[in-house]
Amino acid sequence: MIGFKKVPTKLVLIVFVFAIISVLLLYLDQSSNQPPPEEEISYSKSVDAELDEVRTQQTYMVKEGEILSIIFENYKVPLNTQYKIYSLENAGLATNIVPGNKIIFRYLGNELEEIEIKKDQVNSIVINLKNNIKIAKVKNNVDLVTSYASGTIIRSFYEDAAASGMPDSVIMDFAYIFGWDVDFVFDIREGDKFSVIYETPYSNGDKVMNGDILMAEFTNQNKTYIANRYIKNGLKKGYFDKEGSNMQKAFLRAPLEFSYISSHFNPNRMHPVLHTIRAHNGVDYAAPRGSPVRATGTGYVEFVGVKNGCGKEIVLKHTNDYSTRYCHLEKFAKDIKRGIKVSQGETIGFVGSTGLATGPHLHYEFKIGNKRTDPIKVRLPSAEPIPSNLKRDFDVLFNKNKLMLDEMKKFSNYGVTLTEDE
Repeated sequence: MIGFKKVPTKLVLIVFVFAIISVLLLYLDQSSNQPPPEEEISYSKSVDAELDEVRTQQTYMVKEGEILSIIFENYKVPLNTQYKIYSLENAGLATNIVPGNKIIFRYLGNELEEIEIKKDQVNSIVINLKNNIKIAKVKNNVDLVTSYASGTIIRSFYEDAAASGMPDSVIMDFAYIFGWDVDFVFDIREGDKFSVIYETPYSNGDKVMNGDILMAEFTNQNKTYIANRYIKNGLKKGYFDKEGSNMQKAFLRAPLEFSYISSHFNPNRMHPVLHTIRAHNGVDYAAPRGSPVRATGTGYVEFVGVKNGCGKEIVLKHTNDYSTRYCHLEKFAKDIKRGIKVSQGETIGFVGSTGLATGPHLHYEFKIGNKRTDPIKVRLPSAEPIPSNLKRDFDVLFNKNKLMLDEMKKFSNYGVTLTEDE
């Protein structure tokens, strides 16, 4: 019997694995010397299709005397599309355009998809032309941004308020709110302090309208006044102090903004033109020629015209036997005539130097019955306070705003600048 020598199994496996690795290395070496395959570039028609469907828009500003059909024609809105728009029940929403409206035509590729008529920064009329044509009112979201400003008077209220970052409209509102108690011409002193919280509406990042004061505080000659806005249950907007008394009085303290008193009420004054002792029964406000003169109270025009040394003048008759007189006007405001009603703060004329006047200024008189009274010192009657049934609600709002004002003052005192986003 022939015998065979047994080969160890472990040795066989090692030889087998080594052989396989050698074959693989030989194959990879040969393949690496082969030239790379040609790159295939394919073109798709979908690229051109995407380019045709780019979204674009064109904007047009409506001018005086223009109508929608002519504008549509200029922007090549198809006639059948126009007919469908005009046949809708609410077509008047679209056709009622006025100068200043913006019309935006939106396209997908060459196809007109939508027309938007912007009535203002918030309200629009949108005409959807896809599938069934529809017209709808659209109102953009409005965000209220709360801001704070404060300062100390060094030069003048207007200059220092502007330097604090307070917008012009808020400065004017601030002076109007406190204008019944403080004469911003005569009463302002260096060192007086002011602070205000106001909110400004924004839509899509753009300011929609001027800021509206929530709460304002003014310290004048060591006396502090505070006013809180309140709108509730159909009441028109008003500003009230902590006790709920109306900041508004029946009369403004002064008929001009940001001028100065050149002559006070004085029954024994020497007249600057006649050079005789002649009672000065009012207050003279020096101001640039053409400065607007406002009615200090709501009333009816009792006289408008030229009279004696007063030159061009207006006399207003108010309730409770009050009357006011405005003299040396350059001209009267448009539509001012005898018998019409004017509102408090309304411009009735413009500063001039007509009559016996040495230069442009306003002579202002305040009468109770037949008695001429110093308008600087007279105690002015107030408007209606917060109704008793709303006082608790007002107190909650007042305390909330006062807490916010005090907190913002702290940040300001620490040198932190508060932006509109804070």
